[in-house]
Amino acid sequence: MELRALAFDVFGTVVDWRSSVAAEVSAAAARHGLEVAAESFADAWRGLYQPSMDRVRRGEVGWTALDDLHRASLDELLERFGMDRLDAREREDLNLAWHRLRPWPDAPEGLRRLHARHTLCTLSNGNVALLVDLARHGALPFDCILSAELCHAYKPDPRTYRMVPELLRLRPDQVMMVAAHPSDLRAAAAEGLRTAFVRRPLEWGAGGEAVADAAGFDVAAGDFVDLAARLGLSGS
Repeated sequence: MELRALAFDVFGTVVDWRSSVAAEVSAAAARHGLEVAAESFADAWRGLYQPSMDRVRRGEVGWTALDDLHRASLDELLERFGMDRLDAREREDLNLAWHRLRPWPDAPEGLRRLHARHTLCTLSNGNVALLVDLARHGALPFDCILSAELCHAYKPDPRTYRMVPELLRLRPDQVMMVAAHPSDLRAAAAEGLRTAFVRRPLEWGAGGEAVADAAGFDVAAGDFVDLAARLGLSGS
């Protein structure tokens, strides 16, 4: 493969959203003397992710950045989990938990190795400000931040995948989409991109969803360091 660039899904692929969000929910609850099932809260918040974007996809609401979708979901969840005593400032700060997600342990090193030969970019439904903060927070060596926000269309809209080769002046087959979610990769492949499946069995916790079938993708890897090795890049 004549690969020039790698485009990364972010939530669940590069960063561990579940434990990161749960830790911040737990800390916010503790400041009010509350006990909350923080991991269940994180799961529920993530569970509202697709339904909230679907409203945008169907045209029920105009373009709305993910930060604002997350914020609307948060108010619903705070009431559901008995945390509605958080004031407006605390709610805004908790919403920014999505800007402070921790990378998976292999991500910084694996990205560093991949960066030696390839242009690295994000391709996420996260808005630009969110993704910039994540890259800075995790010291992640992305060359550019590409977001669904740039074309006002959420993945798996074909425009999101076409955007990468168009902006980088590459052929689609010179770009590889990297994700832990087969549906994301299948949508990218339909637009001519190469695909790399990276297993993240702990995305939904130890008792979470089963590891997806990796059949049909150009590369399947256990993590980013393994992906680098499979693309001929070892540590140095």
